[in-house]
Amino acid sequence: MPRHIAFLRGINVGGHRVKMDEVGHLFVGLGFSDVSTFIASGNVVFESPDKDCAGLEQTIEGHLETELGYEVATFIRSITELQAISAVEPFGTADPNHSLYVVFLHAPPDDEVRHALSDLRSTFDDFQVEGGEIYWLCRGRLTESPAFKGGFAKAMGATPTTMRKITTLQRMVAKYAAPPG
Repeated sequence: MPRHIAFLRGINVGGHRVKMDEVGHLFVGLGFSDVSTFIASGNVVFESPDKDCAGLEQTIEGHLETELGYEVATFIRSITELQAISAVEPFGTADPNHSLYVVFLHAPPDDEVRHALSDLRSTFDDFQVEGGEIYWLCRGRLTESPAFKGGFAKAMGATPTTMRKITTLQRMVAKYAAPPG
């Protein structure tokens, strides 16, 4: 059965606190199997015969809003997609003093967003769009990034996103890429 990973945005922000065990139970309640969570930041691995990621996203978002009482944007990638995403080196060989983040989107960004990201490039931040992901190279701490301090959110506008560090994605691939059992 196909393995998917749901990246949840804002599951534990704004005064909301949900244990990952509870989140896992909510996914089981949708009929998904082999459900597990990966670190406490809204990453849920599950199996479903449904290969329609957009449909899965809508189903999960609706279920989480009903059960939790607030919106939780959900971004689904297959384990195969995650392997490809985590293998991309859009800025060349990784520098240990820099951090690389992957921003997940529901669809590739439009030209307006691409242009806004281009305007945010600096000696501190760089961006590369690959399909439905934006790779964000941060040459320092994310909290010190000029783009992080408001420019990125403004560039994205109403486009929902969630972000993970590339090392987290690589750890997920290492753990979940092999067939279960």
